[in-house]
Amino acid sequence: MKAVIAEIITIGDEILYGQIVDTNSAWMGTELTKIGVRVKQITSISDSADHIVKALDDARTRADIILITGGLGPTKDDLTKHVLAEYFNTTLKLHEPSLDDIAEIFKKRGIEVTELNRQQAFLPEACTAVRNVLGTAPGMWFEQEGKVFVSMPGVPFEMKRMMTDIVLPQLKTYYKTPEIIHKVVQTVGMPESILADRLEAWETNLPEHLKLAYLPNLGGVRLRLTGTGSDATKLEQELQAEVEKLPHIIPNHIFAFGEVKLEEAIGQLLKERGLTIATAESCTGGYLAHKITSISGSSAYYQGSVIAYHNEVKTRELNVNQETLQQHGAVSEATVREMAENVRQKFSTDIGVATSGITGPDGGTAEKPIGTIWIAYADKDRTVARLLNYNKDRLLNIEYTATAVLNLVRQSLTAAVEE
Repeated sequence: MKAVIAEIITIGDEILYGQIVDTNSAWMGTELTKIGVRVKQITSISDSADHIVKALDDARTRADIILITGGLGPTKDDLTKHVLAEYFNTTLKLHEPSLDDIAEIFKKRGIEVTELNRQQAFLPEACTAVRNVLGTAPGMWFEQEGKVFVSMPGVPFEMKRMMTDIVLPQLKTYYKTPEIIHKVVQTVGMPESILADRLEAWETNLPEHLKLAYLPNLGGVRLRLTGTGSDATKLEQELQAEVEKLPHIIPNHIFAFGEVKLEEAIGQLLKERGLTIATAESCTGGYLAHKITSISGSSAYYQGSVIAYHNEVKTRELNVNQETLQQHGAVSEATVREMAENVRQKFSTDIGVATSGITGPDGGTAEKPIGTIWIAYADKDRTVARLLNYNKDRLLNIEYTATAVLNLVRQSLTAAVEE
């Protein structure tokens, strides 16, 4: 079955200037994939007639579906509708149902329809209007030479409603699309290059209609296995069979299947085992606690934290021995071990974890350069410490450290960590 290809064009100087972030394209790509349409390119262009025409000419050579957002407002810089009318060699004509929708919106607001907003109800005669029940700018659906062009507002909630109610169902009817199914495997603690090497033989032997993508993030890699075919049931079975091989190839690095965050997976593991945890943070300054408590229901396992940024707080609140700090320093294995053990005792939890390091951009020494970070895990049976070396900027060092601690908890609870 021939793949149906889509291209997305976002129009607006505000996107190019960085004044707003284009979240529309990511959402559209996700929804198009669900109906078997592949997005091959996303293009952002300025509010310029020449740029719009050039983008349309280029897109139609590559795609079956061209989806356009932006430039449908009532002001002079909103050119999209006028450019499309000229592009499809047609004229603008009042579309009464759209005017009625605009009038109804203004009536609810208790104000009169302005002439500028009335002009929004004038649409190219060659298009089919796409109703906008949430705003004053109707969408437009054009068909030419077997290709579909759809223009929609750039306002996210307006575009999403139009796509969900009208555009996606019509595209599904217009094109015979293949089934596209994704399986996501979440990994942590293994760099992308090493992971790819481990998976090379498995990936090489995948059937041609199954494709693997590596999606790196902080401290881990999302593996996305995508299957394309005509039989959804068979495709699901094939994907699942391949996914089930992965725990045997990378047994200690998979923390979840599906769109699950590491902190969510850790929370579920703690709940399943009826365990509680507390955190002692120096260099991460509460970010680790934030990650844990960002998950709904975390009060079932998370007790509290001590942010012991200053050495006096380490001694006063966590009972870290003065001699330990004087002999080894705050950024040391000995200190971070005491922090993890003592925060566990302070909060009477099953597990205590701790962080202490130099996140930069200053504070490093020849002995302990920037990015030198110690983390520790403690339970009733043992304490495990790890030395990290992150040569990144301050915020990234903090984020990577929090991820490393969560992974240390996961490894410790699944017996995948070495002393």
